[in-house]
Amino acid sequence: MPDNLLFAMEATLNGLTAGVMYALVALGFVLIFKASGIFNFAQGVLALFAALTLVGFQSGQIPFAHLINVIFGTRIHHFGWNMPTVLAIPATVLVMILLAILVERFILKHLVNQEPIILFMATIGLAYFLEGVGDIMWGAEVKALDVGLPKGMSGAVDDMTFAWFGYGFYIDRLELWAAGIAAILVASLTIFSQYTKQGRALRAVADDHQAALSVGISLRFIWVLTWSIAGIVALVAGIMWGSKSGVQFSLSLIALKALPVLILGGFTSIPGAIVGGLIIGVGEKLFDFYMQPIIGGATENWFAYMLALVFLLFRPQGLFGERIIERV
Repeated sequence: MPDNLLFAMEATLNGLTAGVMYALVALGFVLIFKASGIFNFAQGVLALFAALTLVGFQSGQIPFAHLINVIFGTRIHHFGWNMPTVLAIPATVLVMILLAILVERFILKHLVNQEPIILFMATIGLAYFLEGVGDIMWGAEVKALDVGLPKGMSGAVDDMTFAWFGYGFYIDRLELWAAGIAAILVASLTIFSQYTKQGRALRAVADDHQAALSVGISLRFIWVLTWSIAGIVALVAGIMWGSKSGVQFSLSLIALKALPVLILGGFTSIPGAIVGGLIIGVGEKLFDFYMQPIIGGATENWFAYMLALVFLLFRPQGLFGERIIERV
């Protein structure tokens, strides 16, 4: 088998696993959009905040330690113990649920039936607020995140592909785990959305806030539920990205990479988020592999947005999005 074909196959597999990482972030956007009809700009910061909180719990760091030390003249930083991961993750989930309750109480309940642009601007403000709180609460330094997931090259994939093709493919074990976790998340969220009372209520709220209220659906409960689930999804994304590249404030920028994924898959489709992520992941790897010798490197930085622009021109609702027809 030609070497170029083998290299392209390896790039495709790496693109699939990278696409899953993008899709994990996009899932949170889909959930919020289905409940409120807005693009939640704060989803990337939610992933950052969840990862910061998890690392803080694991290391026994005292929240707001720097602020406390400045005010009271103390020098405290840690409790003196480390919290096991099996306890730190549930504790972080509780923090994300509490955050969802606070967001609903202080922001969303005041914006019922407002224009989508107002809700969108509110999420921009929330994003910068959470980023600042995360900085004050846990510090701005880069933190290592370890939840016990394996990292490095998958020996099983390397051995299998070498036996088949005489060439071992390099696939990161962490990204294989991310693929498995994403599959479980998508299956769970799809079942929840399609077959539960709360899932149907969520779709009703997305269609019309006032109509949902008129039939007895609690808009406040649905928003708390949706933001709680989105926070848990953000935690999963934060764990995967933080384990891969460290927990740093640039992690919030993964929201920008999720936007092309949503444009391709559709803003209202949970499976579409996965398919869109896979297309972006594979597309950017193959495009870089074939075009780098011709136009130079760094094509992965802009390929996803170029592809999203093409979709906006010819299929703006995405592959799985609902076509919106307004009759006059």
